[in-house]
Amino acid sequence: MGTATNPELVAAVSNAGGLGILSVSNQPADQQRADVARIRELTGRPFGLNHLLFQAHEDRLAATVECRPNVFSTAWPWPEQDLKLYAKMARQAGALFMHMVSTVQEAKRAADAGADIIVAQGTEGGGHVGWMGSLPLVPMVVEAVQPIPVLAAGGVANGQGLAAALALGADGVLLGTRFMATPEAPIAQGYKEAIVEHDGHDTFLTEIPDIAQGRVWPGAMSRVARNRFIERWAGREWEVRQRRAEISKAMMQARASGDKEESSLSMGQTAGLINDIVPAGQLVERIAAEAEAIIRGRLTSALR
Repeated sequence: MGTATNPELVAAVSNAGGLGILSVSNQPADQQRADVARIRELTGRPFGLNHLLFQAHEDRLAATVECRPNVFSTAWPWPEQDLKLYAKMARQAGALFMHMVSTVQEAKRAADAGADIIVAQGTEGGGHVGWMGSLPLVPMVVEAVQPIPVLAAGGVANGQGLAAALALGADGVLLGTRFMATPEAPIAQGYKEAIVEHDGHDTFLTEIPDIAQGRVWPGAMSRVARNRFIERWAGREWEVRQRRAEISKAMMQARASGDKEESSLSMGQTAGLINDIVPAGQLVERIAAEAEAIIRGRLTSALR
């Protein structure tokens, strides 16, 4: 979730029985330490810290080890990066090593490196994703890395998704877009409203936001809302490269102001399942209750 996380959101999720995870990839080490201290003021429950490995900084990784989270979470490495190094860091921090993948090959790589938990992320998710859908990817990863626990990500926003993930062999789920539509998420109110308003059919895989910001991800595309900004530049990526500074500045200003049409709005196809903006803790409890009702009711009755 990148900049859509903060200590308040992390603590709210953890206090409700989930595992809140703070993105620290773009945080200076001192800010990371301050945020972790704030999380610990708000909750005594487990939490995680997440790094995008392709842009990993030694000082920020060292700060994570120093902060000793319960989960050391990583994603999107370059092929030449050695995941064993990050597994070792997790051990030094006394944390579980969780790594997110979008292919079976990446899952095997993580398993060989010593991952304690693997997240299988389907292309339905918001922001940076791979190309395979969750429905086939999750059971393929489960089979490839067993007995390592697997979490399903991408396409999950409610109890139905949690129950489905468990049926696919996953041990739990990792949610992003759903938690952006909460009071705690540190994004503009207009962005949250846009998630509620979008129907899930109008998202788009593109590199436009990354080109504008001068970033290259290792194999990922970005799933965003199809709006005026995206429509204007789709098919004109060459011009986005040419006018990168100008377009990036305008895009970020629009995002900060909550402009729904002139900014890049990362969101998954689950936007079609999100109809309200509710506190994160309430959301965790609601999803768990919905999944339990489905498992006890509909699924149990199917065996009679």
